[in-house]
Amino acid sequence: MKWGIMATGTIAAKFAKTVALMNSAEEAVVAVGSRDEKRAKAFADTYGIKKAYGSYEELVSDSEVEAVYIATPNSLHMENAMLCLENGKHVLCEKPFTTNAADAEFLYNEAEKRGLFIMEAFWIRFLPLYRELMDIVGTKKFGDLRHVRCDYGYSVNETRRERKFRSDLGGGALLDIGIYNLGFLHMLMGAAPEKISTEVHFNEYGTDDFSILQLKYPEGRTAQCAQSIGIRMERRAAVYFDRAAVYLPDFQAATTMTVKPDGGEAYTVECPFDINGFEYEIRETTKCIKEKKTHSDIFTPHDSLAVLGLMDKIRDIWNMKFSFE
Repeated sequence: MKWGIMATGTIAAKFAKTVALMNSAEEAVVAVGSRDEKRAKAFADTYGIKKAYGSYEELVSDSEVEAVYIATPNSLHMENAMLCLENGKHVLCEKPFTTNAADAEFLYNEAEKRGLFIMEAFWIRFLPLYRELMDIVGTKKFGDLRHVRCDYGYSVNETRRERKFRSDLGGGALLDIGIYNLGFLHMLMGAAPEKISTEVHFNEYGTDDFSILQLKYPEGRTAQCAQSIGIRMERRAAVYFDRAAVYLPDFQAATTMTVKPDGGEAYTVECPFDINGFEYEIRETTKCIKEKKTHSDIFTPHDSLAVLGLMDKIRDIWNMKFSFE
């Protein structure tokens, strides 16, 4: 796949490094686009990319570019993805795919109409370890799934604080990293929660920097998660079944889990990355495009819309709660 990268930030750099390390004849980054031509050229020089453009329009006009990885601020994903589709490019767009479910549904429909592939870059869904975990869930090896908990939080320095929290950039902890928590829960539960309980703290930008969610799912299953920008929280997760518990020391960059059966001996499952974890979503994108699919069957538009819709509901609850206080 001949890739173009839209934007030149930290996550764009990780994508460029990953493609280079894949060392595959099937994958190459051939162009990068930025709203600052100097940044585009510096990025291209750093990662050995032959073409650098000073606008996104130039990038998507390049006939050599087959697919575009969008790594722009959250609030720009909708218009950037639409620009790619209008120019006949397949799309892999960083999470959150858009800032609300309605915009996401529009993009999925547009891609379908145009026969183009599009996917939210929810990279953890493609990790090998999760095939092992979902096999435990699906086969009911230890009975029914009962409860899941997970946390994710990190500190942010002052130079990144504004970028992470400004509402006009789609900022806030829920959109930025809470999506990992909710995406992980959706993968395991496979359904929307029937009840949502939440507490939240807002910062000086009017966006959330810490929240706790308690979710009730069909058949009495439950989950809880916390997400924060400003508080460092280890990315641990625990999944409880009738007859076992599964512990993940890092559910986001998941390479290992410990299974503790009731009355049995604990064992560890390890699935190390080939590179850094990004390679799996890249391979899936290329595979789907070659097969002329408009979406992945592993992480589907339905999955993406379910999580975005849940975040819409959570923010609606917050807005309603604070409008009466």
